[in-house]
Formats: sequence, structure tokens, C-alpha cells
Amino acid sequence: MNLIIGRKPVLEALNSGEEIQQVYILHGQKGSILDAIRIASKKRGIKCSEASTEKFKSITKNDNAQGVAAIKSEQKYFPLEEIISSSKNSPLPLLLILDSIQDTHNLGAILRTAECSGVDGVILTKHNSAQVNETVIKTSAGAAEHLKICQVNNLVQTLKGLKENGFWIAGSSLENYKNYIQVDYKVPLALVLGNEEKGIRRLTAESCDFLIGIPMKGKIQSLNVSVAAGVLLFEILRQRGN
Repeated sequence: MNLIIGRKPVLEALNSGEEIQQVYILHGQKGSILDAIRIASKKRGIKCSEASTEKFKSITKNDNAQGVAAIKSEQKYFPLEEIISSSKNSPLPLLLILDSIQDTHNLGAILRTAECSGVDGVILTKHNSAQVNETVIKTSAGAAEHLKICQVNNLVQTLKGLKENGFWIAGSSLENYKNYIQVDYKVPLALVLGNEEKGIRRLTAESCDFLIGIPMKGKIQSLNVSVAAGVLLFEILRQRGN
């Protein structure tokens, strides 16, 4: 069973047109967001039921559900070709590629930043990567429901295909990099972020057009990947005048 938990994530899912089968609200819960959830469910013809404490706990198995949960269809992943095609509606397309991100909270935080920064699509590696689940959706504050996300088996081939479609590939790295503020991002761009511990893989790095990094001033040599995502994506926006 695929769940969306949390008030804002459920409301965002309803408003984004996500395929929701049913909504459950813990009995006795009140509030403006819950009223909006009830109204949105009714408009879309989705059953919205009150559930006893026992039933709600049996459905969510999560103490942070904020008294609301939605049962959804399988996570929708878009074909890569569709993401590339739709991105070209932007004057300067921007894609985000996540190479083996394994922590669901990191993935959720990155997706939230991606949506806020206007990313046109997100590409995930299929193996050794976190899946888009209820934790990711809740951590993203519902942003995952507004993004076009796809999964790929072979990232090197994917990067090759992106280059053939006019994209430049920038990889975030801790070695042999250019300072991230000294790079021109006013081109169709795909930004690659790597695994929390190991960074982007060697073949991935070799497939990038250039490597960028955030210089560290302290004793710790790297930022959390979700924080790095925010720094890099909003520098791209700044340069582009957005």
C-alpha cells in the first residue's frame, strides 16, 4: 500500500491531480488544512473517511502523520523522453540528476528544493537509491507530487542522451572542481548530485562536461547533499536572473 502522510503533503497531492484512492482523517481532527482536504477530496470524487485512533494507526504505522493519510496508486515515474521534451518549454531547461541518493529524508529535502527552484525534471538512478515513498513525500512537503520524476538503469547512457539533446552536464564533486560561482549556468543544464558518502561515481564524473564544488572554510570538508543541492540550484537561478 502506497501512502501519503501529513496534512500539507496530502493536500498538495490532491491539488496536483495525483491518483488518490482514499483519504483518511483521524476522528476529531479539525483545522483549515483539513477542511481544504475534505473540499478537495469531494471535488475530485475521492472518498474521505474519518478513522478511529486504532484504525488510523493500523493504516499509517507512523506517529508523524498529523492525523491525515491518503492511499495512492503506484508512484508515477515519467519516461526520460517526456522529461526532456517538456523541459524544452523552458527558455533555459534545468534538470536535476541524483546518483545513488540513499537516504529518504535527503531525497525528500532535495525534491522540495528542486520544486522551489523551478527544476524541470528529476532523474533518479534505479539501483542503490531511495524510492519515492511516504517518508520522501512528507519530507518534501508535497513537492514530490509537482515534479516530473523518472528512474534510469544506466546513468552514463542517460548523460550521453542528454548531451545529444543539447544539455551540458555539471557534476558536484569534492575533487578537481571549479568553484561553483565561477561557472556559467546560462545554458540548458543537468546538475548531478552524488551519494551521501561517496559522491558521484567515477564513470558519472567522467561523463560530465565539468565538475563544480563548494569551497569549505571549516574543518568538515563537505555539506549534507540536500544543503548542497540548495546552494547550487539557487546559484543557478541567481545567475539566470530568476
